[in-house]
Amino acid sequence: MERVNRILTSSLYQEYLRKNNLAEASRRFCHHNMGHFLDVARIASILNEKEDYGQEQEIIYAAALLHDIGRWRQYEDGTPHEKASADLAPAVLEESGFNDVDRDRILTAIINHRDAAVKGEKSLSGLLYRADKSSRPCFACEMEKDCDWKKEKKNLKLLI
Repeated sequence: MERVNRILTSSLYQEYLRKNNLAEASRRFCHHNMGHFLDVARIASILNEKEDYGQEQEIIYAAALLHDIGRWRQYEDGTPHEKASADLAPAVLEESGFNDVDRDRILTAIINHRDAAVKGEKSLSGLLYRADKSSRPCFACEMEKDCDWKKEKKNLKLLI
C-alpha cells in the first residue's frame, strides 16, 4: 500500500481534500470526505473478495480515495464531479508512482463511478460503482427524510 500512502500524503491530494471540506462545510447531507472515501475502499475490498473480482487492493484504494476528489469543482463551476475528479487525479497518481496502465484503469473507474451501465461489470469500474452506491447509511441518517434522493436509490438497509 506504499503508493496509496503516497496519495494520502500528497500535497495536491491534501489540497483537494481541504477544498472538498470547505465546499461542504455547511452541507447538511452526505459529505465527500475521507470517511466516505475509506468506506468506499473498504466496501469495494469486501466485494472484491466476496465476488472474486480479482482487483488489486492498492488499485481499489487509489480509485476510492480519488473518485470524489473533485467534488469542490462541481460546487465552484458546475463541472460534474466524476469528470473533475478524473481531471485532478492523474497528477496525484503520477507523483504517487502509478504507471500508465494503472492510471488508465483508475481514471476509467473514476469517470464511470456514477454510470449505472457498469453496475454489473466485474471490473474496477463496476466495483467502484457498487461500493460507492452501497456506502451511504441512509437508514441511520438524520437527514434521510429531507434528502432528495429517490427512495429506491437510498440505502435503507445493509446491503453487504
